[in-house]
Amino acid sequence: MPKRVLIVDDDPAQRRILEEVIRRLGYETKAAASGDQALDILLGPEASAISLVLLDLVMPGTDGIAVLDRLNGKPGIPPIIVETANGSIEAAINAMRAGAIDFVVKPASPERLECSIKNALKMEALAGEITRIKKKVEGKLTFNDLIIRSSPMERVISLGKRAAASNIPVLIEGESGVGKELIARAVQGESDRAGGPFVTVNCGAIPENLVESVLFGHEKGSFTGAVDKRIGKFQEADGGTLFLDEVGELPLDAQVKLLRALQEGEIDPVGSKRPVKVNFRLISATNRDMIQQVKDGKFREDLYYRLNVFPIWIPPLKDRLEDVAELALHFLARFAAEEGKRVSGISEDALRLLSIYTWPGNVRQLENTIFRAVVLADGPELTVAEFPQIAAHVEGFTTKTPAAPAPAAAKGSFEGPALLGAEARIPRTMEIKESQASSAIGIPAMSDSGDIRSLEAMEADMIRLALGRYRGHMTEVAKKLGIGRSTLYRKMQEYGLEPRAG
Repeated sequence: MPKRVLIVDDDPAQRRILEEVIRRLGYETKAAASGDQALDILLGPEASAISLVLLDLVMPGTDGIAVLDRLNGKPGIPPIIVETANGSIEAAINAMRAGAIDFVVKPASPERLECSIKNALKMEALAGEITRIKKKVEGKLTFNDLIIRSSPMERVISLGKRAAASNIPVLIEGESGVGKELIARAVQGESDRAGGPFVTVNCGAIPENLVESVLFGHEKGSFTGAVDKRIGKFQEADGGTLFLDEVGELPLDAQVKLLRALQEGEIDPVGSKRPVKVNFRLISATNRDMIQQVKDGKFREDLYYRLNVFPIWIPPLKDRLEDVAELALHFLARFAAEEGKRVSGISEDALRLLSIYTWPGNVRQLENTIFRAVVLADGPELTVAEFPQIAAHVEGFTTKTPAAPAPAAAKGSFEGPALLGAEARIPRTMEIKESQASSAIGIPAMSDSGDIRSLEAMEADMIRLALGRYRGHMTEVAKKLGIGRSTLYRKMQEYGLEPRAG
């Protein structure tokens, strides 16, 4: 969904010009003829639909500075770019002090406006990410901080807010990667336990013989190897929330003690002579069919009904594709900042591709896909070429894959596909038997001048060769080279081997 820009200007001709320019830049527009009208929009229910404000400073009645003063410090206000015919330094300083994020002088060129708008939206995305991270650490993340816009998620938000109003046990169900932990954190952030500890336990990642010790703690000397007293996760969560992820993986012995903790509000650390009272809010999550787990005897029926008091089911990403574009732009801003890449947007075709694909790995897959695209991107925006694996599964989208290298015409000559930016030409250094593949190619150990080539140069050639031979399939390339995918991406970046279509 395109971002919406609110244009505030008392001159109708100027408003129409700005609306046309901004629409051509790919954004939606909404106009306000006065400062008062702008305040009504930005302080009313329409505010959530506005991504950026282009504000004229000089207007009759409530002028731009007065609008900035009224909005300064209020939550949820979008970034504001001020525009005026008076290009004095004093006016710019006053506007920035009042809360504006940028300053342009009339008449601003389309290029200047586009640059200012993109920078403002990018800064807003990064600021939002920093705020989310800070709230997540502090246990104060709320549903307003989550990127949730689709109608299928409205019921999730409604149920989550109702759950936050009480201390009722919550069971969050949904496929792997849909964001169950974020919903759990938002439930805590909107409850009276906001700011308290949020302790996460992945029940499927704990060795079976350590489950009781990890969850309930143990006393010194209670078993072989217990050289110190250990506080369990239940006690760590005292006064806050305990989030049991993949709760269906708990062994039956631990399920009995979990049931007692829920019923009595107390736990029995291993080796302790007396129970310990704990005050915690329990939120569980699973991607399994818990009813089937109960039928198969893998999960206690009484515990299931104790956990499943307030169920919340999160739909998979394929059922809420309206969220994809905004999530993708959010991940782009984050990873571009982390990687130090000047990538600020996603092309219209690429966004359409991402919004059609069904995402079997849900939000986690989308996040990793954007991460990979940012690492490999050459230009200022991501295009369909950065998503070859996705395009291969969506009808109507194609990406060109490099052909396998062909043999050289003669010894010492260079032939090969245009694979990695400039042509990747790989020299042939040996004759091969007819029984061998006709496309086999060697990596030269010596340069044309007769000197030994560096290991880095030979490694770069080897990666080029593998990319061509396995047609850019990164998993297969990494496997054949005997390295991890992350190592492959890092080495490609070091050697400037960032693939593109063709």
